[in-house]
Amino acid sequence: MFENLTEKLSSTFKKLKGHGRLSERNIEETLREVRMSMLEADVHFRVVKEFLEKVRQRALGREVQESLTPAQQFIKIVNEELTRLMGGENSEMDLSGSPPAIVMLVGLQGSGKTTTAAKLAKYLGQKGRKSYLVPADTRRPAAIEQLKVLGEQLGVEVYDSRGKGDPVKICRKAREEAEAEAKGIDTLIIDTGGRLHIDEELMGELERIKEKIEPREILLVADAMTGQDAINVAGRFNEALDIDGVILTKMEGDARGGAALTIRALTGKPIKFVGTGEKLGALEPFCPERMASRILGMGDVLSLIEKAEAVVEQKTAEELARRVQRNLFTLEDFREQLRLIRKMGPLESLVEMIPGAGKLMKGVKDLRPAEEELKRTEAIINSMSRKERVNPSILNGSRRLRIARGSGTRVEDVNRLVKNYQQTKKLIQRMNKSGVKGIPRGIMPF
Repeated sequence: MFENLTEKLSSTFKKLKGHGRLSERNIEETLREVRMSMLEADVHFRVVKEFLEKVRQRALGREVQESLTPAQQFIKIVNEELTRLMGGENSEMDLSGSPPAIVMLVGLQGSGKTTTAAKLAKYLGQKGRKSYLVPADTRRPAAIEQLKVLGEQLGVEVYDSRGKGDPVKICRKAREEAEAEAKGIDTLIIDTGGRLHIDEELMGELERIKEKIEPREILLVADAMTGQDAINVAGRFNEALDIDGVILTKMEGDARGGAALTIRALTGKPIKFVGTGEKLGALEPFCPERMASRILGMGDVLSLIEKAEAVVEQKTAEELARRVQRNLFTLEDFREQLRLIRKMGPLESLVEMIPGAGKLMKGVKDLRPAEEELKRTEAIINSMSRKERVNPSILNGSRRLRIARGSGTRVEDVNRLVKNYQQTKKLIQRMNKSGVKGIPRGIMPF
């Protein structure tokens, strides 16, 4: 996400650091390069023009020219203007009022609407809300079955639409069930029909659902990979339905970022969530300020902390901290940390949240081998007996051969894991001996 834009902006701003003072000339040169970078990222030309004019006005003012570190101040201005361009503040869903609050998801076929409905149910469940999934895409039986499977995985109830009938009646019946049956349901998430292209029949159906159901939130699910097309789609849906916001999916892919930087400016509607992977937990609230920091290569530590807190129970973290301080860290603890890291999401999305990690990872285009290594490591530990995990010193040649065969790996892989574990344990022991306090709760820095 934003990889090319981040790299080019970082290269551009690096040139500014050689200047002790900013002049109109080097500001204009920098803005020219920023313009090219944003256009290559598929940002709409009108948005780029207005954005750069605001940056130019601030950069040429006394605000920068009197700064002791003008280059840093210039980057600060770009950061603030990027944040403003994407909406300035977080835009949360309005689920107030008497239950059930109805969330209507709309979008074209293939945008990830059905999966997003399940992801949203999981996200709201973590906030203490109980959702009811409603499959209203009667033309796609596969989408209905998919939602049922996802609902079963989450433990979320799914309305049985049976794949036939009028979508409006299905939605009304689902609402009646949620209201009549004392199930504690406070949120209806409707997965509406989609098409490969916008047509009058689709819009007519969605308008009827809106009129009869009166949803609290209408959210457009748009594929970030489609770039400018996502913006055009957002404009059409907004014109017909007056949407309340956008969920951008597939942001973990090769999306250049233009849609995220442009939708708010051209439609006036906020991005409320972004999909960052295929797992049901890969849905993040969209925070303009944090996203701007990621684009400029400054990382997003707050989001990283929130991801860790979401997968690490405080009791578990405190127990691990006590074990670490008493030098009781075993391969079972090592395995638990690997599982927590994998739960936090794709490594690529985690790396870009770490300040400065982009520079360290320059040239590394694919982190999938690293993710496979995590899986391989866990498989090796799983193939050990509990006695071996607690006391790896007993791992002789024959035991290591058995573990390698059991995990489908090589003895060399087992040896490397044991060596990494031993080095980590030595590091922890040195930290304890030196009196280092505040061993981090949660994810250990392996």
